Amino acid sequence: MVNILSNTHSILNQHLAELRDAEIQKDNQRFRRNLERMGEIFAYEISKTLEYETKEVVTPLGIANVPMLTGYPVLATILRAGLPVHAGFLNVFDKSENAFISAYRMHHKDGSFSVNMEYASIPEIEGKVVILCDTMLASGSSMVLSYKELIAKGKPKHLHFVSVVASVEGIDYVRKHVPLSNVTFWVGVVDEELTAQSYIVPGLGDAGDLAYGKKH
Repeated sequence: MVNILSNTHSILNQHLAELRDAEIQKDNQRFRRNLERMGEIFAYEISKTLEYETKEVVTPLGIANVPMLTGYPVLATILRAGLPVHAGFLNVFDKSENAFISAYRMHHKDGSFSVNMEYASIPEIEGKVVILCDTMLASGSSMVLSYKELIAKGKPKHLHFVSVVASVEGIDYVRKHVPLSNVTFWVGVVDEELTAQSYIVPGLGDAGDLAYGKKH
């Protein structure tokens, strides 16, 4: 299942428009905050799919029966562009354990590139709900490599893939390389074009550079 949140009119579209806007992008702090807001909205939507149990909560005037999460999801992100989105998730699921995966593009002299995995810090995920987020889902290679790194540590009960901006090719690539029986996709918007260098068009540019400054 692929859930495209921009297909429904909501404040998410305002944040997405600002993320794309080349003028507003000049404000790095606002760019990060808009990604964080996107993470919070994704978290709220995903929270509707989780398991709850009713518990008694003592108020100053009596007892209220309230549905409460039976367990918090594990929050995983791909460094570095995924960090602001991850922060938004953590604002909502503030008791979650966290996983961090370092995957990056290695550009070659012939114009091609490969995606390398450098580091992963992963808690216990066996039988748990896991949310893996990144800002951009372009070729899909980073997401698939991160998925393989995660399942090497355990088998999740359910896995949610989250991207703010995705390409059609990226989604198709992940679907071809990941068993889909316990997987759900959540994206802000899907763009049709992916360049030969695997950049999404119209996209929004290099999310990591826009959030944290250009790398050398």
